[in-house]
Amino acid sequence: MRETRQLPADLEQQLAKFRADEGRLVVLTGAGISAESDVPTFRGKEGYWVVGSREYHPQEMATHAMFTAQPGAVWAWYLYRRGVCHRAEPNAGHRAVVELERLLGERLLLITQNVDGLHLRAGSSLGRTFQVHGNIDFARCDAGCGEPNWRLPQELVKAERGTELSEHERQKLRCPRCEGWGRPHVLWFDECYDEAHFRFHSSIEAAVAAEILVVVGTSGATNLPMQVGQLALRNGAAIVDINPEPNPFSQMAQAAERGWHLQGPSGDFLPLFVEVLARAAGP
Repeated sequence: MRETRQLPADLEQQLAKFRADEGRLVVLTGAGISAESDVPTFRGKEGYWVVGSREYHPQEMATHAMFTAQPGAVWAWYLYRRGVCHRAEPNAGHRAVVELERLLGERLLLITQNVDGLHLRAGSSLGRTFQVHGNIDFARCDAGCGEPNWRLPQELVKAERGTELSEHERQKLRCPRCEGWGRPHVLWFDECYDEAHFRFHSSIEAAVAAEILVVVGTSGATNLPMQVGQLALRNGAAIVDINPEPNPFSQMAQAAERGWHLQGPSGDFLPLFVEVLARAAGP
């Protein structure tokens, strides 16, 4: 049985005050919110992959260098990951973010590190969702021929680990325009953030403008999320960190003039944000 949660009284007051003004609430999510849907973190044991006689770590598989050398093996790994993500369902935390967007409209912006697409499947709008590490359901031309990103066919997944690509799968992964290799639309470890693919500058601007930053389930292991937190802190935003464990964002919350670290899952706490903001909106 899950513990009954409640928000600190001063956080409820902060949210009620926010509801009455014109500020922006930015939600930043990481692997922790997807873990509540049983999506494993692929830096863990689920991410290891055997090619030939060698076992590769996720940080080796998720690189453009590996894709250049072994495109079929990298795609097989990603199609297996895609199957894992498709078997998962959005949870109460994802659904609460959708409700926050419904309540706040353009005052709500979601920045997510997760490539599983669960936020969009829950109902978050694409226009208000910055997928700063990409989305595993999409591909783009590796040669950059100008073909827009395309959605992979629903059936293009692998249910079992270690199976090679079929010829049919290889054909489906070709660029529709130039017929070269398509690549997963994700940010790899040997690549940099940019605006065109990963909304880098837009995320920075959102952090600067945030009145409240709510960070959910991220440990701050990547650069852009840390920049978002630091900029929000520097510009006087209230910072709420929802995470079972202490992390760099909980330290930012402690350093903020207005900050809270809520220890527990997003599915316990984010619905309470919706309740408070809905009450503050009045009848």
